[in-house]
Amino acid sequence: MQRSYSRLLGVIGKPNTGKSTFFSAATLATADIANYPFTTIKPNRGVGYVRTPCVHEEFKVKDNPRNSLCTDGTRLVPIELIDIAGIVPSAWEGRGLGNQFLDEICRADALIHVVDASGGTDCEGKTCKLGEHDPLEDVRFLEREITMWMINILKKDWPKISRTAEADKKGIATPLEERLIGLGIKKASVNEAIRRCGLNVDKPTLWSDDDFYRFVDILRQISKPMLIVANKIDLPTSQANFERLKMLDYPVISVSAEAELALRRAAEKQLIDYKPGDNNFKILTPEKMSAGQIAALDSIGEKILKINNSTGVQEAINTAYFKMLDMITIYPVEDPEHLTNHNGQVLPDTYLVPNGITAHQFAYVIHTELGENFIYAVDARNKRRIGEDAVLKDRDVISIVSAKKRA
Repeated sequence: MQRSYSRLLGVIGKPNTGKSTFFSAATLATADIANYPFTTIKPNRGVGYVRTPCVHEEFKVKDNPRNSLCTDGTRLVPIELIDIAGIVPSAWEGRGLGNQFLDEICRADALIHVVDASGGTDCEGKTCKLGEHDPLEDVRFLEREITMWMINILKKDWPKISRTAEADKKGIATPLEERLIGLGIKKASVNEAIRRCGLNVDKPTLWSDDDFYRFVDILRQISKPMLIVANKIDLPTSQANFERLKMLDYPVISVSAEAELALRRAAEKQLIDYKPGDNNFKILTPEKMSAGQIAALDSIGEKILKINNSTGVQEAINTAYFKMLDMITIYPVEDPEHLTNHNGQVLPDTYLVPNGITAHQFAYVIHTELGENFIYAVDARNKRRIGEDAVLKDRDVISIVSAKKRA
């Protein structure tokens, strides 16, 4: 058995922002894409990739990837995304597909909020004149919807929870964690939110309504970190709104999901040479393409890749995983001299794990038995032994030595 550190990214936003286009571009999974609200009725799940430089070039070996892909020195490590139904104002009260949205969002570890940076869709997701709607309002309303939903979950039991916590004199964090366990919210996040609010943990019955709202709002920020995708960046009104969105307290990435989807589909058909996140592409078979298709690709190259250096989709995924969720990549091998597993495969696996993980904790990621019988680890770069409490670094290549076997 392995100890899993897999993380789920939730792709969210109001209807008609290009949310499902972003999801399809990131995963090449089939999703309904149309220019009207509530195209997504049921959540779509798909596999995307984080992109990281592969260590095989540093070691000057040819690798044999098994749980990931490697092309031209780039490792693409699979991760899971979920495209959640569009949300409109008052979704927390059940309006639109709000209940379904809020049920699904609890599964996500981080949120990618796709915003129509052009201001061409109103708060309901209906098409309006470019620049007519303020995309900053979309961020504020989504914050409120999630916060109010979390408040609803807690509020009905709050009198009992707070009184019991005071009577038991064990603090409020544990009962709150128990009530929020279905949302994937941990006790550490609860304690951090209380600390930031400066609230009295021993007297929760004295918290005012404003205290309660502020606590839940900060808990939302801690437990469901959010990245803003400023989509439709190629439209005339988008750049100014992108600059305004950057003033918010979130990471913001400029994106053209439509361009990325076109490039990914062309690459899938082997019409072009393109990897997710590249800043250019190469047409491989112009004879199989129409003049219109070539012109469309040239337009993407000139108007998006040359100006923004990428479509932004891959950058958004990498930012969510490596910066917001603070994950790193580790390469386990059995033979640190030849960088192989027991089948002789070179650098076969890449694991995404939390930053700060120790060598002993990583042994459990590979297999419980390996963790239970851990003796020491070997750093393949310098061939030195490292102890169980040694903190691993991004792109470390590690061999685990146990009483029974190696990784």
